[in-house]
Amino acid sequence: MFRRRFALVLAAMLLVSCGGSGESADPVATPAPTTAAPATTTTVRATTTTARPTTTELVTTTTEALPVPLPPPEPRAPEPRIELGFMEIPKLGVVKPLFEGITLNTLDLGPGHWPGTAMPGRLGNVVVGGHRTSHDKPFRHVDQLVAGDEVVFNTPDGRFVYHVTEVEVVTPDAIWIIEQSRAYTATLFACHPVGSTKERIIVHLQLAGT
Repeated sequence: MFRRRFALVLAAMLLVSCGGSGESADPVATPAPTTAAPATTTTVRATTTTARPTTTELVTTTTEALPVPLPPPEPRAPEPRIELGFMEIPKLGVVKPLFEGITLNTLDLGPGHWPGTAMPGRLGNVVVGGHRTSHDKPFRHVDQLVAGDEVVFNTPDGRFVYHVTEVEVVTPDAIWIIEQSRAYTATLFACHPVGSTKERIIVHLQLAGT
């Protein structure tokens, strides 16, 4: 039941990136936020042999926890205006501010980062949505991207270059696009084809050097 409700709300939110108003969409209950799993700690016993009798030392390693995406909000839910930096798509001549959030209020300003997904340059999947048919249409021509093209995120943490690995078209309920993994990836999403809400275009990216 949770997965079905999550898929319905996600489909509504992906519609946002098509430039629709979202005013006529049926309201869908938002699932309760998911609590991030704490970092896991693994303890390994290492044996050291010296002139003295054998001793046992504790060696502790910490595994970084994966980001946990927040559930999709209502299309017109209020969001604070938070600018994370800016993003570039050199092939398309796109240089736009990058904002935190994926409601219409945020995407009307520019590309929006899905809250709870990885931040640029960090472990996990950086998920960013954008308009194709309204306002300044930053993702209008993302269908022209091919493997090897660059997408660059500039934030206070640095400049992070990602390379396109694949472009595909999916159904509106493809909730897996926000899933996190132990890799340095990013995902751009928008409606497809231009002017239609029938499908979604997804651009998969990999952080350069990883």
